[in-house]
Amino acid sequence: MLHISWQKSSFSSDESNNCLYLAASPNGTVRLRESATPAEVITTTPTPLEHFIRALKSDGSRSS
Repeated sequence: MLHISWQKSSFSSDESNNCLYLAASPNGTVRLRESATPAEVITTTPTPLEHFIRALKSDGSRSS
């Protein structure tokens, strides 16, 4: 069985139950899960995840 080492996002606080966890798999994929539903895991690769994070950051810097 594959052992995955999950790391909590630095943006997640200890006080809430809305923590995001990430894990790198040996095959090069990245896995994401939320603390409220840890059995539900999203798998992606680094490039699409990087594009998604960059889009979120650039969209968040705009003022309405």
